Formats: sequence, C-alpha cells, structure tokens
Amino acid sequence: MSWNKPMPANPVVAVAGATGAVGREFLEVLHGLDFPASEVRALASVRSAGKKLPFKGCGLVPAGELTVEEMTPASFEGVDIALFSCGASVSRELREAVQAAGAVMIDNSSAFRMEPDVPLVVPEVNPQDVAWHSGVIANPNCSTIQMVVALKPLYDVAPIKRVVVSTYQAASGAGAPAMEELYHQTRDYLEGEELTVKAFKHRIAFNCIPHIDVFREDAYTKEEWKMVAETKKIMGDEAIQVAPTCVRVPVLRCHAESLNVEFTQDISVSDACAALAAAPGITVMDDPAHDLYPMPGLLAGTDDTYVGRLRVDPTVEHGLALWVVADQIRKGAALNAVQIAQLLLP
Repeated sequence: MSWNKPMPANPVVAVAGATGAVGREFLEVLHGLDFPASEVRALASVRSAGKKLPFKGCGLVPAGELTVEEMTPASFEGVDIALFSCGASVSRELREAVQAAGAVMIDNSSAFRMEPDVPLVVPEVNPQDVAWHSGVIANPNCSTIQMVVALKPLYDVAPIKRVVVSTYQAASGAGAPAMEELYHQTRDYLEGEELTVKAFKHRIAFNCIPHIDVFREDAYTKEEWKMVAETKKIMGDEAIQVAPTCVRVPVLRCHAESLNVEFTQDISVSDACAALAAAPGITVMDDPAHDLYPMPGLLAGTDDTYVGRLRVDPTVEHGLALWVVADQIRKGAALNAVQIAQLLLP
C-alpha cells in the first residue's frame, strides 16, 4: 500500500502511552525540538484518563497541561502523526485504526520492525527509507540505534565486515519499575536489608545480569537477535555480521557499548575520528591523556551519541575498537522517533 496523504506544516500529534517513561520523554523532546505541532494529544489507558501532564509547549501548542484521554480506535481521528510507546500488543491492536484515520504511526515497540514493508529508521543513518512507508514507521531497539549511529560514518569510509558488541544497558531500559527497583535494592543492600527482586531475574544492585529479554533456541537472547537483524536492515547490508552480548548493569540511565569492528579495508584511527566528529548526532570524547571518555552516569538527559576509546584492534587485519554511550530514553527511543517525525514534515 502506498501512502500519498500530504503532511501538513503544523500536524496534529498524538502521544500514545503518554504517562510512561518514554511517553513523558516524547513530550520533553517535542518541546526541546520545538516540533511545529498544531495540537498534541496525550493518550493512555483508561486508568490514566483524566490525569494532567505538564507540557512546556511546542509549535502552536502553548505551555500548560495536557489532559490524558483514554486511547481508543476513535482517538486518532484528525491525527497526522501518532508517536507510540505502549508495547507491541497495543501497537498491533491499534495499527489499523491509526492507518484508517490517515495518521502515520511511529512505533517504538518491536511489533513491526522486521516487516518488509515497514521502514526501520535512524535519521542519521537511513533517512531516505521514510519515503516508502505505508502508514507505519518503526523505531529500532535502543541498543541498535546508538550502535548504528556510530557505525554509519565509519562504514562510509570503509565497509564493515563484522562487529562484536557487548552492551552495558541501564535499568531504565526495562521501564520505570526497574529504575525504582535499582533505587530500592541499592538502599536495602547498603542498610543490610533483604532485597526484593521483581523487575529482573536477579538482583540488579551491585550486579551485572547477562540476560535481557527471553532466550532463543540458539542460546542468544531476543535483545541480542534484535541487534543482529535490525543492524542489517537499517544499514541496508545483509553481509554485516554482528556478534552481540547484552548485559543489564546497575546504571539508572544511558546505555554503553563496547564495539570491536572489522572492516573490509584499512581505516586509521585518525580517519575514524575525523569521520565521527563530522557526523550528525555524534560527539567524540576521546582524550585518554586527560581521562576523557563517555560515561553513562554523566550523560543522562543528553541527545547525542558519544564515542571514545578509539584504538586499533590488532587481532584482525582491519580492526578498530571503540566505546559508545547514549541516553536510551532520548536517542534510543523518544528523540529518534520525533526526529523521524521531522523527516515527514513538508
């Protein structure tokens, strides 16, 4: 199905899942980018209907409060862009209603990412793919987004053969209750109290858990599989090999990743640094002599993808190692989705 409806200069925007962590971040990002909306609707479950959410304003929408409305199929009448962060089942349930209303769904769940007719977009990497959407555009997994943002400028210098990636993923990637669990477990641990484990399979305080999402038959987790499959689709290169290990760490916000990248031809550290520094959305923080490198605890709430610890990987013929940090609620979710929405503007 082609999509021919023109996007108005001042679209009506619906935020689906507005009371969740990413939903609230959608509102912050809409304000921060001064998205030219004519109206912003806050949608959530019936339990949240009537709640007031502070909103700093954007476009033609003044600062004030948004009243949360119960999300139903009828909620999308008159909407141009629907920013979704409600979980895969809700996205699947409401897809037809959103499309029937003539709105474009930008979905943060895993529901549609690998469907062949749904673009999977990171604006710094494959903005051209929004051109072939048919009413749904998928936001990639948070750990994939920051990795491909860092890989794309390097790929443009020298094609990439293989990536070995280990992630250090913040508790907030599992939602607001997971952040609360890290707070409470840390306090209880320090006070010698018994720890309550609910959000994760094991305690997260003072621990690392090499288990994110469910295990597959090949012994990799679904989170790891996402990094493999999504990278190929976003980069438009099925030949790229990705070997991931995804780990939850006791950090509140911002994911970090250690990458070992094997190229098909030589690329120097200086050329890599120059390419990264010139790329949109990237800040290079790489001065080992002055102990300068990206750290999750210091970068929460920022928009860029930060790269440091660039060095030669001598174990392969054409290899580099690097360290990547980004706020997974911002660039890994809400910011990336709103940047996709910007690509749709006339």
